[in-house]
Amino acid sequence: MQEDMRLSVFAEKKDKQLIYYPEKCIGCGTCVQACPKGNLTVGAVGAITRGLLDADFLEIKEREACLVCGICAKVCPTGALEMKQEGKTLTDMSYLSRAMKPTSVNESCVHCGLCEDICPQGCIEVTREISADGKLKLVGKTNIDTECCVHCGWCAEVCPVNAISVEKPFEGRWTRDENICQTCHTCVEVCPANAIFNKKAKPGERVEKISHRPDACIYCGACAIACPVDAIDVRKTAILPDMEKKGVLEKKLLEAPVQPAQLRTYLETDEAACLGCGNCVIVCPVNALSDRELAAGHLNNMDEKALLGVKNGRISVIDQDRCGADGTCALICPVDAIRLVKREVE
Repeated sequence: MQEDMRLSVFAEKKDKQLIYYPEKCIGCGTCVQACPKGNLTVGAVGAITRGLLDADFLEIKEREACLVCGICAKVCPTGALEMKQEGKTLTDMSYLSRAMKPTSVNESCVHCGLCEDICPQGCIEVTREISADGKLKLVGKTNIDTECCVHCGWCAEVCPVNAISVEKPFEGRWTRDENICQTCHTCVEVCPANAIFNKKAKPGERVEKISHRPDACIYCGACAIACPVDAIDVRKTAILPDMEKKGVLEKKLLEAPVQPAQLRTYLETDEAACLGCGNCVIVCPVNALSDRELAAGHLNNMDEKALLGVKNGRISVIDQDRCGADGTCALICPVDAIRLVKREVE
């Protein structure tokens, strides 16, 4: 329940408060797009999702500069941002998370459990047992935690009796540049809706690097925020729920590019622990984008790397500002000789 969630008071003005619930945030940056003062920042979504950085997806730059206008809370699809006035939560239909119909299950449900198995957020719990009336059927309950539901639609799609109803937050357009994508899988892990995946290839078969499930996508933009090489573009083309004052929010969001992620980390290395194996240099998507030979594992064929290099048998960070904060280097290092450290938002 929301009462048990950790919260942060982002800003206060007179009798109003802007509250942030990190556990509900999916790192999509929709609020960053909408903020009229440009006072919110999102970044390091990949590293945080992968458990490599102890931080929240979203931060406020200057609390005093916040207007506490609530536009960020109005566009948040998960209710991670909330407005309070005189201590009471504002819940009118001008807030997307409130206007969106909650995911629900009707009496046709047979409690088969497919929805529970497929839910990417683990929001569904099904309890069932064999009926005691002599009939060949299951009885039980299907409970959907609407506080953590991201409205992806997986549950409704797999339900064999069409017992589940889901309303999506946005329509949109998702594109990826095959030539830029380095298959680092950051987008796959970040996506809250399991809408991005890797196809399994047969021997000798060539498949696209990353594939997209349009029917599952909520066009939030978290994948584009997290991509360390900016290979993904997500555009919202419609706000689907019937909201009050929707036109104002549409002007802010529709066809707008995802805001660039702010670099909120720096790479810290342990030269004493480093083996000089070069695995981090090869898998770094920023490095790989700079030269195909490096991406293919030809570590010693290049003198100049974009971000990471091995010098005198030890890891070297060449340009901190080019890091995409995805954490792929830290994941592959066998001795924890490279890690991401949080830097203060400027």
